[in-house]
Amino acid sequence: MTTLYLSLAAGAVVGIALGGLGGGGSILAVPALIYLLDFTPVAATTASLIIVTATTATSLYAHARDGNVRWRTGLLFAATGITPALLGGALAGRLPGALLTAAFSVIALTAGLHMLRSPRPDNEQDRPIRPAHAAGAGASLGTITGLLGVGGGFLAVPALVSVLGLKMKAAVGTSLLVITITSLAALTARTNTADRLRWEVIAPFTGAAILGAWDGKRLASKFSGPALQRAFAIILITVAFFMLTDAFI
Repeated sequence: MTTLYLSLAAGAVVGIALGGLGGGGSILAVPALIYLLDFTPVAATTASLIIVTATTATSLYAHARDGNVRWRTGLLFAATGITPALLGGALAGRLPGALLTAAFSVIALTAGLHMLRSPRPDNEQDRPIRPAHAAGAGASLGTITGLLGVGGGFLAVPALVSVLGLKMKAAVGTSLLVITITSLAALTARTNTADRLRWEVIAPFTGAAILGAWDGKRLASKFSGPALQRAFAIILITVAFFMLTDAFI
């Protein structure tokens, strides 16, 4: 019963992060699955992809309805990440769990620090999209999604804001499209691990995350883009420090 309560609580937090911030779900789901629910790193990254894919696909509708999804940019960004996500997913099962955890932490810390230094005001307009920049960022994101089992929102949002020039709220909505596509691609490379997953944990975790995403969407509408960006950055930095400390001390 304790496991069920932990799954529901963790799922709700992950859903709020995804619905409100357009990312951060996997960066919270992976540590929760490892440290609270006793998943191995490889199993946790696969389970995280399942949870995040289902949750982002659900919350994407609400953001699209409000006009916060840049479809052309998101599809281009995601399309270039599909093949790298497949390759990364196939490679992930051959890497040590400690290496995956350390890489996950370093990337999260880097993304969080970058976002904390460069918040964009709400009244700044989206900059013109450069296809080459979108393709390069998408390929990098796909590789990391496949290797580390993360939906990639914690990287997609900074890339959409800093590299591609979207405003924060547009980046949040567009990142959900990117996460859904790249996570599905990464999952296809991990189908051989599905029979070893604990579905009695994943199912309630996912259900709570989907419900939490709707609450996160409503909560996000009450705050400015820079405030959301700073909150997202602080979450990334905090989780990264915790995981790095646990891995090396």
